Amino acid sequence: MANEDKKDFNAMLHDSKDMPKFEIITDENSIKKYGGNRMYFAPPVAYDKVMRRVPFGKLLTVGTIRDYFAKQNGADFTEPITAGIFVSIAAWASYQRENDETPYWRTLKANGELNPKYPGGTDAQKEMLEKEGHTIIQKGRKNIKYYVKNYEEALFTLE
Repeated sequence: MANEDKKDFNAMLHDSKDMPKFEIITDENSIKKYGGNRMYFAPPVAYDKVMRRVPFGKLLTVGTIRDYFAKQNGADFTEPITAGIFVSIAAWASYQRENDETPYWRTLKANGELNPKYPGGTDAQKEMLEKEGHTIIQKGRKNIKYYVKNYEEALFTLE
């Protein structure tokens, strides 16, 4: 995202965008990729509510949140693009509040990857995660990415 300092992320967080909603997709490649045609769209605030549940020292991935929403709502999958955007909105909304923090740094991308779109980028997320006892590793030479080592061992279970 750009111009974060000029945006009201808490307003964005509470703008439902006419969600939740379902859509039936017809693209065969997408149906094959996601395992069905019933796609769910969760509103931004739903991501924030789930991210708030993750306790100190535990982790969650955006994919786990998407799977949870699909299962809870009888869908085959949750739409992936809005999921990534809404997780970032929840992070920035928390960053803009003086209290009532959402521990967004505990929500990772796929395979335990840190999210460069969070406030302060991967450096800030790395610092927060290390304070909670996680080890961060770097992968790549040109396109450097950061991951939580053995992140699977600290995954929080959504029920």
